[in-house]
Amino acid sequence: MTAAGRLDLAAMNHWSHWIALLLVGTSLSGKAALTAEQLAQLPPPAAHKVNFSQEIKPILEASCIKCHGRGRDRGGYRIDSRETTIQGGHSGEAIVPGQSAESYLIELVMGFDPDNVMPQKGTKLTREQVGLLRAWIDQGVAWDAGVSFGKREPINLVARRPELPASRERDANPVDRFMDAYFAAQKIKAPRIVDDRTYARRVYLDVLGLLPPPEELEEFLADKRGDKRARLVRRLLADNENYAIHWMTFWNDMLRNDYRGTGYIDGGRKQITHWLYAALVRNMPYDRFVAELVDPKPESEGFTKGIVWRGVVNASQTPQMQAAQNVSQVFMGVNLKCASCHDSFIDDWTLADAYGLAGIYSDGPLEMVLCDKPTGKTAALRFIYPQLGEIDSQADKAARLKQLAQLITHRQDGRLTRTFVNRLWQKFFGHGLVEPVDEMENPSWNVDLLDWLAEDFADHGYDAKHVIELLLTSRAYQLPSVAATEVLEKEFVFRGPIVRRMSAEQFRDALTAVTRIGYATPAVNLPLEGGKTGAKATQTPAVTPKWIWNEPDAASKAKAGTVYLRKEFSVAELPTEAAVVVRCDNTFQLQVNGQRVGDGDDHTRSYVFDIRSRLKEGANFIAVRAVNRLPNNADPKEGEAVPGTENPAGLLLVARLRAGANIMDFGSDESWGWSSRADDWNRPQVSPDRWQPVAVLGDVTMPPWNVPANFAQQALARTGYGEVRAALVAADSLQVALGRPNREQVITVRASAATTLQALELTNGAELSHILGRGAEKLLAEQNGASSSDLAKELYWTALGRSPTPKELSAARELIGQPAQRSGVEDLMWALAMLPEFQLIY
Repeated sequence: MTAAGRLDLAAMNHWSHWIALLLVGTSLSGKAALTAEQLAQLPPPAAHKVNFSQEIKPILEASCIKCHGRGRDRGGYRIDSRETTIQGGHSGEAIVPGQSAESYLIELVMGFDPDNVMPQKGTKLTREQVGLLRAWIDQGVAWDAGVSFGKREPINLVARRPELPASRERDANPVDRFMDAYFAAQKIKAPRIVDDRTYARRVYLDVLGLLPPPEELEEFLADKRGDKRARLVRRLLADNENYAIHWMTFWNDMLRNDYRGTGYIDGGRKQITHWLYAALVRNMPYDRFVAELVDPKPESEGFTKGIVWRGVVNASQTPQMQAAQNVSQVFMGVNLKCASCHDSFIDDWTLADAYGLAGIYSDGPLEMVLCDKPTGKTAALRFIYPQLGEIDSQADKAARLKQLAQLITHRQDGRLTRTFVNRLWQKFFGHGLVEPVDEMENPSWNVDLLDWLAEDFADHGYDAKHVIELLLTSRAYQLPSVAATEVLEKEFVFRGPIVRRMSAEQFRDALTAVTRIGYATPAVNLPLEGGKTGAKATQTPAVTPKWIWNEPDAASKAKAGTVYLRKEFSVAELPTEAAVVVRCDNTFQLQVNGQRVGDGDDHTRSYVFDIRSRLKEGANFIAVRAVNRLPNNADPKEGEAVPGTENPAGLLLVARLRAGANIMDFGSDESWGWSSRADDWNRPQVSPDRWQPVAVLGDVTMPPWNVPANFAQQALARTGYGEVRAALVAADSLQVALGRPNREQVITVRASAATTLQALELTNGAELSHILGRGAEKLLAEQNGASSSDLAKELYWTALGRSPTPKELSAARELIGQPAQRSGVEDLMWALAMLPEFQLIY
């Protein structure tokens, strides 16, 4: 049959569009001989003896295996071995050994039929390459032993326990036993470890994400014990709260969890913040951590629920496919994104692999969609590594998810443990044992170390803190850092940790340490305990507030509508600390002296605001626009009372104002007034008879709100008067510029290179300028009368963990001025924050 005849039959087939992509064409059993004209166009066979590995194998790898190797068989044709390559596919024999002019493979690579060419995409073979193929066929189709283009056995999958290398040191860290052997093989003499100051700063930032407080650093430097570094690591790991907050950044990036953004408003996305924090603060074993995400509880289901995108989306972005992609990437180091649309061109994963896993999360049969074209087929339900076990396709979804979680977290799954310890190594050392970290099918540069760490992790109950302690107390971690350009622009050889940039959250928390200006309110309420590293301990406000509203029965049946509440007060001197804690059922806007401070719309949450910059000596007033919503949670129209919409309403507020020993606290009580008029509620000098006395509803703990009596103390301890950590708030312009992602995609490693946006934000950004200006003002207020030298020394110790050099101190004194000027302090803070010594982790 002629080539035209084959095309006519193909056009009759429903799948003709895809068959046109096949290497071997349509389902026929024979082919016509080439015409004399076509034979004349063939390049002559190469005249020399062809070397398969050096000349033929590269052609097949570059042009054929994407469709016909590594488990793919378009047109039924596989080139796994010599036999399958000769055998051909649906079109019959592809190669006639000894007769290249009679071999269908040569016709295809010549492209005599323009609708059936090999390769269909990419660069066509040159005449020289076709001549090599002809010679190879004419010489008998030689095939070197051990060469296969079939699907490769996965690496880094099966658990393996290598022997620990011998060491002359009795208590040598296991990591260093493997690294000593590595250095010997690389003929590298390891340098001396870093000094205590450098090590402390490195380990504080890596464990807690914070700069070492000066008093804690000085205590560590003065410690003479030989095991003080190990003791420091264990002490930092025991700071459960700050550890959890810091590592939330790591996991929020990977688990696509955030506090606002696409999907959260319309229910198309669900937070897992409370579950994640609880898991980290309790150091939940990693196998259980993974199981509760793969087979989720209601608190953890946001990860596999994914994002329900609005409008029409690609089939590769359905929630089930997102679950398959994210589980594979985060826990197994496998990127299924290409295979979610078509068989991957960059690795061995197929569309059936992706749909086999996605189907486990589907409530019903999940049709495979190839490049947004339905195929009418469904994939067999299976995990991407069926070697680890089977999924019962007849089981219901709940049972399937339980099986999947058991499969992934089973002791035999060496990929789960390797992927996690590799991520930790990359985080602490700047370059993974396997790179990229999401391509765990790549070999490791130290196979035995990776395998041993993975097994040791499992042996110790999947305890993440155990692995972290092991890595951070190793000599390898304590080596001097090296510039990325020294090791990443050539074949990688480990010489020490790579210099890393602070994350956006680390940088912002470091600014908080220097300026004492952090975030005022967390994005979510978490059961934080406070601690000496991070949030400051606070004293209980010296008042007992009451729930108030304009109606005495408001706790049970207040009318839906807007109420304006106000209190006038006086301060003899400007407070150095001024925080307001607010709870309101339902929503509120807070103003101080006519300036908007903030608002809130969650009556189950305590909002904390720093109001110091809004206050003035003498008379002040605080005003609240409070709204009791309709029973359906909609806002009522301004000034319109709707009968039959009664529901609970109330305001609870505490202001903690301190100036040294001078306490000026107040709270919501009978001294407040209310009004229903919106015209002048936030203006000064309002006539006293304009405001009616509020109704006191009851004590803090009254129903229906049942707020803890120490709610204000808890909220203030959590925030430290505006020292909420950056990981607990939605990203602002500064954090976004410094690389915090929107978390709509899985992010396992943030980009480390500086960008133009970062440079602009750090040199001219309004957010940074505001922080530094307020910080300078606050420092001068707290250190009233301090000399410029004392101020400079304090800032250097806080920012850099050291005293200024004589030259630095002289320049700092000149910059600050004597007496100290706010602008000078602000300039010094900025100069310190711009130093590589501040921004980089050496």
